[in-house]
Amino acid sequence: MTVVIVGGGVMGEAILAGALARGVLARGETTVVEQLPDRRAALAERYGVATVAEAAEAARGASLVLLAVKPGEYARIDARLDGGALLVSVMAGVRMAALAERFAHRRIVRVMPNTPAAVNEGMSVWTATAEVDASQRETVRALLGAIGHELEVGEEAALDMATALSGSGPAYVFLFTEALIDAGEAIGLTREQARTLTLRTLAGSAAYALRSERSPAELRERVTSPGGTTAAGLRELERGGFRELLAACVRAAHARSRELGEGG
Repeated sequence: MTVVIVGGGVMGEAILAGALARGVLARGETTVVEQLPDRRAALAERYGVATVAEAAEAARGASLVLLAVKPGEYARIDARLDGGALLVSVMAGVRMAALAERFAHRRIVRVMPNTPAAVNEGMSVWTATAEVDASQRETVRALLGAIGHELEVGEEAALDMATALSGSGPAYVFLFTEALIDAGEAIGLTREQARTLTLRTLAGSAAYALRSERSPAELRERVTSPGGTTAAGLRELERGGFRELLAACVRAAHARSRELGEGG
């Protein structure tokens, strides 16, 4: 399978590294298109793949072309794809209809990944046009599975929802993490102690929830003794409208994702 990755930034490199490590991609059949000379040299040395400055020649005859550039840059990509090739986009806000028009191509997969893909713990939500065959869908699952977890959805509109929840979600978690560390320091812990306790608590809680058959609500109730310390803390979160704030946060991100997809 001849693969061209257009864009050697954070997400492009994450997919490249994960897929090579898992054997999904072969070094000798993979080319990265990257305009920055220093970046091209670094990727070639680090991963042993071919690197070029322009996509036109590399994309000709490729089985899979992955677009991992900023949304505003794809219109400048000069590439002609073979009719049977698969075009995969990880660009936020760029609709499949726009990609089909720009590249005169119908076999398209659009993916909404998130930044934990950089450590192979990403959550990628994707959808495909009707022209993408079963074999190509399996290739997408393997490619995204190499950087974490994947979920196929039937409607492109669901990607705007995924953008608001899992795509932007890491930033919400990082803000909560910052606030919890600050709170720990404020009551007397050192910064490093508060950071260690917070990060390990978040990681452990997520792992526990993933492995448990109980719902998050049930797990919360099991931790919360009536009249205890946890109940006192949760009472303050509810008093501050914690749930309502999170709901408003996700709604705002969803609305903005839809606006961006419509050219707003």
